[in-house]
Amino acid sequence: MADDRIVLCMKWGRLFPPDYVNVLYNACRGAISGPFRFVCLTDDAAGFVEGIEALAIPDIGLTPQEWYTRGVWPKLALYAADLHGLRGRALFVDLDMVVLRGLDEMFAHEGRFVGIDVGAGWRPGREGSQPTELGTGVFAFDIGDQVQILRAFQTDKPGALARFRNEQDFVAAHAEGLEFWPQGWVPSFKRWLRRPIGLDLFLAPKAPPETARIVAFHGDPRPIALVPERAGFWDRFPHMGHGQVAWVRDYWLNHGGRMPPFDN
Repeated sequence: MADDRIVLCMKWGRLFPPDYVNVLYNACRGAISGPFRFVCLTDDAAGFVEGIEALAIPDIGLTPQEWYTRGVWPKLALYAADLHGLRGRALFVDLDMVVLRGLDEMFAHEGRFVGIDVGAGWRPGREGSQPTELGTGVFAFDIGDQVQILRAFQTDKPGALARFRNEQDFVAAHAEGLEFWPQGWVPSFKRWLRRPIGLDLFLAPKAPPETARIVAFHGDPRPIALVPERAGFWDRFPHMGHGQVAWVRDYWLNHGGRMPPFDN
Protein backbone atom coordinates (compact mmCIF):
# COMPACT_ATOMS: atom_id res chain seq x y z
CA MET A 1 0.00 0.00 0.00
CA ALA A 2 1.28 3.48 -0.90
CA ASP A 3 2.59 5.68 1.90
CA ASP A 4 1.62 9.13 0.60
CA ARG A 5 -1.94 10.14 1.51
CA ILE A 6 -4.13 12.15 -0.86
CA VAL A 7 -7.75 13.18 -0.35
CA LEU A 8 -9.44 13.51 -3.74
CA CYS A 9 -12.69 15.21 -4.64
CA MET A 10 -14.28 16.46 -7.86
CA LYS A 11 -16.32 19.54 -8.74
CA TRP A 12 -17.68 20.54 -12.15
CA GLY A 13 -20.54 22.73 -13.25
CA ARG A 14 -22.48 24.94 -10.84
CA LEU A 15 -24.36 22.42 -8.69
CA PHE A 16 -21.95 22.80 -5.75
CA PRO A 17 -20.59 26.18 -4.60
CA PRO A 18 -16.90 26.34 -3.57
CA ASP A 19 -17.99 26.16 0.09
CA TYR A 20 -18.48 22.42 -0.30
CA VAL A 21 -14.83 21.97 -1.25
CA ASN A 22 -13.61 24.33 1.48
CA VAL A 23 -15.69 22.66 4.18
CA LEU A 24 -14.53 19.22 3.09
CA TYR A 25 -10.90 20.33 3.14
CA ASN A 26 -11.16 21.86 6.62
CA ALA A 27 -13.01 18.81 7.96
CA CYS A 28 -10.30 16.51 6.59
CA ARG A 29 -7.62 18.63 8.27
CA GLY A 30 -9.30 17.91 11.59
CA ALA A 31 -9.77 14.21 10.88
CA ILE A 32 -6.25 13.35 9.67
CA SER A 33 -3.07 13.39 11.73
CA GLY A 34 0.18 14.13 9.96
CA PRO A 35 0.78 15.28 6.38
CA PHE A 36 -1.62 14.74 3.49
CA ARG A 37 -2.53 16.43 0.23
CA PHE A 38 -6.01 17.63 -0.68
CA VAL A 39 -6.65 17.64 -4.42
CA CYS A 40 -9.82 18.81 -6.14
CA LEU A 41 -10.23 17.90 -9.80
CA THR A 42 -12.29 20.75 -11.15
CA ASP A 43 -13.20 23.07 -14.01
CA ASP A 44 -13.41 26.11 -11.70
CA ALA A 45 -11.24 26.73 -8.62
CA ALA A 46 -12.66 30.17 -7.84
CA GLY A 47 -13.31 30.62 -4.13
CA PHE A 48 -11.11 27.77 -2.89
CA VAL A 49 -9.17 28.40 0.32
CA GLU A 50 -5.40 28.10 0.57
CA GLY A 51 -4.22 24.52 0.90
CA ILE A 52 -6.49 23.03 -1.75
CA GLU A 53 -4.66 21.85 -4.87
CA ALA A 54 -6.90 22.43 -7.90
CA LEU A 55 -6.14 20.30 -10.96
CA ALA A 56 -7.99 19.90 -14.24
CA ILE A 57 -10.34 16.95 -14.71
CA PRO A 58 -8.70 14.66 -17.29
CA ASP A 59 -10.41 14.35 -20.66
CA ILE A 60 -11.77 10.80 -20.92
CA GLY A 61 -13.71 11.29 -24.15
CA LEU A 62 -17.07 12.47 -22.82
CA THR A 63 -19.16 14.82 -24.94
CA PRO A 64 -20.40 18.07 -23.32
CA GLN A 65 -23.81 16.45 -22.90
CA GLU A 66 -22.35 13.31 -21.31
CA TRP A 67 -20.69 15.39 -18.60
CA TYR A 68 -24.17 16.04 -17.23
CA THR A 69 -25.86 12.77 -18.19
CA ARG A 70 -27.33 10.93 -15.22
CA GLY A 71 -24.68 8.58 -13.87
CA VAL A 72 -21.73 10.83 -12.87
CA TRP A 73 -19.48 9.43 -15.60
CA PRO A 74 -16.69 12.06 -15.26
CA LYS A 75 -15.63 10.31 -12.01
CA LEU A 76 -14.03 7.60 -14.16
CA ALA A 77 -11.20 10.09 -14.82
CA LEU A 78 -9.85 9.10 -11.39
CA TYR A 79 -8.52 5.91 -12.95
CA ALA A 80 -6.34 7.57 -15.58
CA ALA A 81 -2.94 5.94 -16.01
CA ASP A 82 -1.34 9.32 -15.27
CA LEU A 83 -3.45 11.43 -12.94
CA HIS A 84 -1.35 14.59 -13.06
CA GLY A 85 1.61 12.60 -11.83
CA LEU A 86 -0.05 11.90 -8.47
CA ARG A 87 1.11 8.84 -6.59
CA GLY A 88 -0.04 7.47 -3.27
CA ARG A 89 -3.02 6.14 -1.37
CA ALA A 90 -6.12 8.11 -2.35
CA LEU A 91 -9.28 8.56 -0.32
CA PHE A 92 -11.96 9.90 -2.63
CA VAL A 93 -14.82 11.76 -0.92
CA ASP A 94 -17.92 13.13 -2.65
CA LEU A 95 -18.63 16.78 -1.87
CA ASP A 96 -21.91 16.06 -0.07
CA MET A 97 -20.35 13.76 2.53
CA VAL A 98 -19.91 14.91 6.15
CA VAL A 99 -16.43 14.07 7.47
CA LEU A 100 -16.32 13.54 11.23
CA ARG A 101 -13.21 11.67 12.37
CA GLY A 102 -10.87 8.73 11.86
CA LEU A 103 -9.58 9.23 8.33
CA ASP A 104 -6.18 7.86 9.38
CA GLU A 105 -7.91 4.48 9.80
CA MET A 106 -9.57 4.80 6.41
CA PHE A 107 -6.24 5.44 4.70
CA ALA A 108 -4.68 2.51 6.55
CA HIS A 109 -7.50 0.07 5.85
CA GLU A 110 -6.21 -2.78 3.68
CA GLY A 111 -7.64 -3.43 0.25
CA ARG A 112 -6.93 -2.57 -3.38
CA PHE A 113 -10.33 -0.89 -3.73
CA VAL A 114 -12.42 -0.20 -0.62
CA GLY A 115 -15.88 1.35 -1.00
CA ILE A 116 -19.24 1.61 0.74
CA ASP A 117 -21.54 -1.40 0.75
CA VAL A 118 -24.83 0.29 -0.15
CA GLY A 119 -26.64 -3.01 -0.62
CA ALA A 120 -29.19 -4.72 1.60
CA GLY A 121 -27.03 -4.39 4.72
CA TRP A 122 -26.87 -0.57 4.59
CA ARG A 123 -30.02 -0.35 6.72
CA PRO A 124 -30.54 -0.61 10.49
CA GLY A 125 -31.27 -4.17 11.55
CA ARG A 126 -30.03 -5.68 8.29
CA GLU A 127 -26.29 -5.46 8.85
CA GLY A 128 -24.41 -8.18 7.02
CA SER A 129 -27.29 -8.94 4.66
CA GLN A 130 -26.70 -9.89 1.06
CA PRO A 131 -26.36 -8.92 -1.72
CA THR A 132 -23.62 -6.31 -1.49
CA GLU A 133 -23.57 -3.28 -3.78
CA LEU A 134 -20.72 -0.81 -4.30
CA GLY A 135 -21.17 2.86 -3.48
CA THR A 136 -18.44 5.26 -4.59
CA GLY A 137 -19.28 8.24 -2.39
CA VAL A 138 -16.23 7.36 -0.26
CA PHE A 139 -13.60 4.93 -1.51
CA ALA A 140 -9.87 4.26 -1.25
CA PHE A 141 -7.38 2.97 -3.80
CA ASP A 142 -3.76 3.41 -4.82
CA ILE A 143 -3.59 5.94 -7.64
CA GLY A 144 -2.70 4.21 -10.89
CA ASP A 145 -3.68 0.74 -9.66
CA GLN A 146 -7.14 0.52 -11.26
CA VAL A 147 -6.43 1.77 -14.79
CA GLN A 148 -8.39 -1.14 -16.29
CA ILE A 149 -11.62 0.60 -15.25
CA LEU A 150 -11.11 3.63 -17.46
CA ARG A 151 -9.64 1.55 -20.28
CA ALA A 152 -12.75 -0.63 -20.35
CA PHE A 153 -14.96 2.46 -20.53
CA GLN A 154 -12.95 4.08 -23.32
CA THR A 155 -12.87 0.82 -25.28
CA ASP A 156 -16.67 0.72 -25.50
CA LYS A 157 -18.17 3.98 -24.24
CA PRO A 158 -21.56 3.53 -26.00
CA GLY A 159 -21.90 0.05 -24.54
CA ALA A 160 -20.98 1.24 -21.04
CA LEU A 161 -23.50 4.09 -21.13
CA ALA A 162 -26.19 1.74 -22.45
CA ARG A 163 -25.61 -1.21 -20.10
CA PHE A 164 -24.74 0.46 -16.81
CA ARG A 165 -26.97 2.67 -14.68
CA ASN A 166 -24.11 4.84 -13.45
CA GLU A 167 -20.39 5.16 -12.85
CA GLN A 168 -20.42 3.18 -9.60
CA ASP A 169 -22.09 0.16 -11.20
CA PHE A 170 -19.46 0.27 -13.95
CA VAL A 171 -16.68 0.48 -11.36
CA ALA A 172 -18.17 -2.45 -9.42
CA ALA A 173 -18.02 -4.57 -12.56
CA HIS A 174 -14.40 -3.71 -13.37
CA ALA A 175 -12.58 -2.95 -10.10
CA GLU A 176 -10.00 -5.49 -8.94
CA GLY A 177 -9.75 -6.50 -5.28
CA LEU A 178 -13.09 -4.95 -4.29
CA GLU A 179 -13.76 -4.72 -0.54
CA PHE A 180 -16.02 -2.67 1.73
CA TRP A 181 -15.61 -0.38 4.73
CA PRO A 182 -16.37 -1.92 8.13
CA GLN A 183 -19.99 -1.72 9.21
CA GLY A 184 -20.80 1.65 10.77
CA TRP A 185 -17.90 3.62 9.32
CA VAL A 186 -19.99 5.33 6.62
CA PRO A 187 -23.66 5.33 7.65
CA SER A 188 -26.36 6.80 5.45
CA PHE A 189 -28.03 9.94 6.78
CA LYS A 190 -31.37 8.94 5.30
CA ARG A 191 -31.28 5.35 6.49
CA TRP A 192 -29.59 5.63 9.89
CA LEU A 193 -30.19 9.15 11.21
CA ARG A 194 -33.43 10.40 9.67
CA ARG A 195 -36.45 9.55 11.80
CA PRO A 196 -39.12 7.12 10.57
CA ILE A 197 -42.11 8.45 8.64
CA GLY A 198 -44.42 10.27 11.05
CA LEU A 199 -41.84 10.74 13.78
CA ASP A 200 -39.77 12.89 11.43
CA LEU A 201 -42.44 15.60 11.65
CA PHE A 202 -41.78 15.95 15.39
CA LEU A 203 -38.23 14.72 16.03
CA ALA A 204 -34.98 16.05 14.57
CA PRO A 205 -32.59 13.57 12.95
CA LYS A 206 -30.32 11.67 15.31
CA ALA A 207 -26.69 12.69 15.78
CA PRO A 208 -24.10 10.40 14.16
CA PRO A 209 -22.84 7.49 16.27
CA GLU A 210 -19.24 7.42 17.49
CA THR A 211 -18.49 4.61 15.05
CA ALA A 212 -19.13 6.93 12.08
CA ARG A 213 -16.11 8.31 10.26
CA ILE A 214 -18.13 9.91 7.47
CA VAL A 215 -21.90 10.39 7.14
CA ALA A 216 -23.12 9.74 3.61
CA PHE A 217 -25.64 12.13 2.11
CA HIS A 218 -26.90 10.70 -1.18
CA GLY A 219 -29.58 12.21 -3.36
CA ASP A 220 -31.88 14.57 -1.45
CA PRO A 221 -31.42 16.18 0.97
CA ARG A 222 -27.92 17.55 0.68
CA PRO A 223 -26.30 18.83 3.88
CA ILE A 224 -26.77 22.49 2.98
CA ALA A 225 -30.56 22.08 3.06
CA LEU A 226 -30.34 21.38 6.81
CA VAL A 227 -28.23 24.44 7.64
CA PRO A 228 -30.47 27.57 7.36
CA GLU A 229 -32.11 28.85 10.54
CA ARG A 230 -35.51 28.90 8.83
CA ALA A 231 -35.08 25.71 6.84
CA GLY A 232 -38.41 24.41 5.62
CA PHE A 233 -39.20 20.85 4.57
CA TRP A 234 -36.07 19.36 3.07
CA ASP A 235 -37.28 15.79 2.67
CA ARG A 236 -39.37 14.04 0.05
CA PHE A 237 -42.96 13.10 0.86
CA PRO A 238 -44.03 10.91 2.62
CA HIS A 239 -40.94 11.81 4.71
CA MET A 240 -41.42 15.11 6.53
CA GLY A 241 -37.94 16.11 7.66
CA HIS A 242 -37.75 19.84 8.20
CA GLY A 243 -35.98 22.66 9.96
CA GLN A 244 -32.40 23.39 10.90
CA VAL A 245 -30.39 20.39 12.12
CA ALA A 246 -27.97 21.61 14.77
CA TRP A 247 -25.10 19.15 14.24
CA VAL A 248 -25.13 19.69 10.46
CA ARG A 249 -25.24 23.47 10.94
CA ASP A 250 -22.32 23.36 13.36
CA TYR A 251 -20.31 21.12 11.04
CA TRP A 252 -20.88 23.47 8.11
CA LEU A 253 -20.18 26.76 9.87
CA ASN A 254 -17.28 25.47 12.02
CA HIS A 255 -15.48 24.31 8.87
CA GLY A 256 -15.75 27.59 7.01
CA GLY A 257 -19.01 27.29 5.10
CA ARG A 258 -21.14 30.32 4.38
CA MET A 259 -24.75 30.52 5.44
CA PRO A 260 -26.99 30.11 2.35
CA PRO A 261 -28.30 31.42 0.03
CA PHE A 262 -25.18 31.64 -2.12
CA ASP A 263 -24.30 33.91 -4.99
CA ASN A 264 -22.64 30.89 -6.67
